[in-house]
Amino acid sequence: MADTRTLYKLIVLKMLEQIDAPLTNSRISEFILDKGYTNYFSLQQSLSEMVETGHVEVTSDANSTLYHITDSGRETLDYLGNKLSDAICQDIKEYFRENGLHIKSDLSTIADYYLGKQNDYLVHCQVLEQNATLIDLTLSVPSEKQAISVCLNWKGKSQEIYAYVMKELL
Repeated sequence: MADTRTLYKLIVLKMLEQIDAPLTNSRISEFILDKGYTNYFSLQQSLSEMVETGHVEVTSDANSTLYHITDSGRETLDYLGNKLSDAICQDIKEYFRENGLHIKSDLSTIADYYLGKQNDYLVHCQVLEQNATLIDLTLSVPSEKQAISVCLNWKGKSQEIYAYVMKELL
């Protein structure tokens, strides 16, 4: 059996390969911590090491950190993936079966902000569905605090806002 740190890394790689999409730090943490595989600090250290070694890439937006498997990560999983027990692989499949729609929603509702030219903040909000843009909205707000608030609220209210806009415009 692989040492424990290698096992945590293989679990993360298996998750990223299985869903073939980026996963948020919170989704990875939710699965691994709920199953009791390790504690938060060991997981974060393992994720950091995998970024350093090039097994995963990380991107960030205002709301979350996203992890993507790399070719190197896939090769490692091909070579060492048999170290994962059938029970762990089944746990991963079950997690995606139960949370697939929520994970897709995480990835299809995007909000980020940046400093504008007029010392304002521009908040870029999107909802994507099957690689098509449903709504793409950029708002100007006067403070970074407000920009962060818009980003945080977009995920929970984007469907309602989209429905309202469509109702008013059609």
